[in-house]
Parts: sequence; structure tokens; C-alpha cells
Amino acid sequence: MRHEVRTTRREELVDVTDVVARAVAASEVSSGVAVVSSPHTTAGVVVNENADPDVATDLLAGLGRIAPEVAGWRHAEGNSDAHLKTALVGTSAMIPIEGGRIVLGTWQAVYFAEFDGPRSRHLDVTVLPGL
Repeated sequence: MRHEVRTTRREELVDVTDVVARAVAASEVSSGVAVVSSPHTTAGVVVNENADPDVATDLLAGLGRIAPEVAGWRHAEGNSDAHLKTALVGTSAMIPIEGGRIVLGTWQAVYFAEFDGPRSRHLDVTVLPGL
């Protein structure tokens, strides 16, 4: 299932946990895995804490220190840092499904990680039944 995600800043983490949960519920799969993926080279998917918003802020700041926006990159589009950040966080995550629901830790959420926005993006959720 493809979903639209609209981002509002150049870099942000958008909580898409409810989008994933709804896709799993609609699939009627009781046990398996949800593959959550971004079909973009400058946006990824990450599972991390959702209890304290400072964690998302710190993640973006940390990635900014690893791959600063301006660092003498050669890529002509000027978004090399976004490509590197996406490579670091990855473009997909696998979330277990039990009892027809996604299984996350108490403090976890699924985030769409935007590194070259704001844009209208896509998020794919593929639900695979268990064997």
C-alpha cells in the first residue's frame, strides 16, 4: 500500500506509526511482518523513541554533525548530505505483526525521515503473512 507523506521542513522525522498500523489492520494478516519503505534516495525510515521529542531533534542534529549540509560535496544538486543521511538510516524497516497488530516497544514509533524537503513523498507498507 502506498501512502502520501507531506513534509514541511528540509529535515524532519514524521511519525507514521498510525499509517503502518492502519495498513496492517486493513490487510487482515494476523501474524507476519510489515515492511515499511521509502522509495526515495533522500528520505528513509527509522524506528526510534517517541516519548520524548528531544530524541528526534537529537537524531537530526547528530546526523547533521556526521553529514553537514555544506561540506564541499561534489553532487551538483546540492543535497549530498541528504543522500548520506538516508544511507545511514536506511530506506526500510521490518515491523513484526502479532494478533493483527504491529509489535513495537513501549517507547518506539515508526518515522519517515525527510532529509531534502519539504516535499510530497511516498511511503510503502507491504504486509507479509507469517509461514
